[in-house]
Amino acid sequence: MPLSGSSWVSKFPTSIDVNDLVPPFRDNVKLFLAALNAAGASVTINATYRPAERAFLMAYAWSIAREGLSPARVPANAAIDIDWVHRYKNGRINYTASRQAAEDMVQVYDIAFKPALSSQHTRRLAIDITVGWEGDLVIINAQGQKITIKSEPRSGENPDLIAVGASYKVIKLVSDPPHWSVDGH
Repeated sequence: MPLSGSSWVSKFPTSIDVNDLVPPFRDNVKLFLAALNAAGASVTINATYRPAERAFLMAYAWSIAREGLSPARVPANAAIDIDWVHRYKNGRINYTASRQAAEDMVQVYDIAFKPALSSQHTRRLAIDITVGWEGDLVIINAQGQKITIKSEPRSGENPDLIAVGASYKVIKLVSDPPHWSVDGH
């Protein structure tokens, strides 16, 4: 069974395809992204659908590395043949190596917040996007109104842009800079 470590990060990749989201959220996201593009904003899609296997790896890597979970206590997952327990030659658990391998995974995944085993990403109801623009952003909301955003920041964290996203039923999770979802979680 392969040991945990950063090589696992390339397995079970997260999608960046909007078509991997479920309707009607997918359609709402497409409309919001079209409005951003028409307004001249730069948009980078960082994540849409996250496979359950990836969520499992991310969640347990975090729990071992950052919360002190014993690697021997990670439940088996039939879809993932991973060994979280690194051992000394005498067979005893090497907690330092086990935690370091998990920390390496956390770093390469670039995890900023405690991951969930089940989330809006695994349900196909969330998107992570990086948004930016220069000067004023003139954007059309879902009601067809022209909104001029003069305020800062010129990013997805802008309250006026967040309101435009909400008009498309794409709701910002304010505590997580790139994260938008069907309900803000």
